[in-house]
Amino acid sequence: MEQLHPRDPDHIGPYRLLARLGTGGMGQVFLGRSDQPGRESDTGLGARTGTDTGTGPGPGADAGAAGHTAAVKLIHPHLAAHPGFRARFRREAAAARVVGGAWTAPVLDADPDAEVPWLATAYIAGPSLRQAVGRDFGPLPVASLRVLAQGLAYALQDIHRAGLVHRDLKPGNILLTVDGPRVIDFGIARTLEATGDPVLTQTGELLGSPGFLAPEQVYGTPVTPACDVFGLGAVLAYAATGRLPFGDPEQSGGIAALLMRVTEAEPDLSGVPAELRDLVHDCLRKDPAARPTPAEVLARAAEDAGSTEAAGDSGNAPALWLPGALIAQLGQHAVALLEREASGPDRPAPPAPAPGRVCRTIG
Repeated sequence: MEQLHPRDPDHIGPYRLLARLGTGGMGQVFLGRSDQPGRESDTGLGARTGTDTGTGPGPGADAGAAGHTAAVKLIHPHLAAHPGFRARFRREAAAARVVGGAWTAPVLDADPDAEVPWLATAYIAGPSLRQAVGRDFGPLPVASLRVLAQGLAYALQDIHRAGLVHRDLKPGNILLTVDGPRVIDFGIARTLEATGDPVLTQTGELLGSPGFLAPEQVYGTPVTPACDVFGLGAVLAYAATGRLPFGDPEQSGGIAALLMRVTEAEPDLSGVPAELRDLVHDCLRKDPAARPTPAEVLARAAEDAGSTEAAGDSGNAPALWLPGALIAQLGQHAVALLEREASGPDRPAPPAPAPGRVCRTIG
């Protein structure tokens, strides 16, 4: 979490802003708290708050009896100004709200008609897979990888069942909790793609991390749920090794060379545990029709695994599915959330007025 900036709003819709969470291709993300009813938020330690009844006064919100904390995404104004964006955003957000299951961070509410559109999802108080593997702890052990594969497959089943394709499954869009992985930012990538925004394309924000794109996405051909299975395979390879399976975009040739390797070369799976190497390889096949379905990923990830390594569709991973150091970090995230909720917004102190000047309030 980061301190709010002086010009950040106090509220977005029914959400009182508490802190900044980050910035992405779609907009600025805040931690927000609403006293109105909402679907559950996950502290990362299995302790959840709220009810499963929708949120706030936004479109389609339901009634309920408890407040909730959310990750609130404020859309970049230049995207909102793009012709047709709001209509697409409304359709995609409505579709994402019906995604069921326990392996995703549910969409709580959205307002495509606000002056600046926004989207709220349940807040998951845990590190992303990118942070855990790339910054803090390094590659995951095989037992964790197996649960990761199962959790992502369950999430993709739920997303695809709602008629959506994630299109941007990558380590930064996977959050870790004691109950298993949680997939975020599903269903909205198509809205971004439809803008054809050159800034996003040039900076790579639209593509996410190019090493996790399926070949058909590189070619710009119509995508199917199979593109998400390719992303799942790339994510598993990264989680197992700390490397992208088709090389780093910082290598010679940059992103263009990386995308060519995605479409033409075989992945580098050295370091992927032998038990999962064939599965990862099949997920990364160039032909979408040759990739396994999420159901097949589930079955294969569970092969030869004991019951202590099996994840269920209820959203509960085996106890201690992550290394102990990561479990400890989850506790720190949960405590930070509770402290932030208790202390209120984290804002810088206002500057002292200049001598001899009179301050007044407008409005």
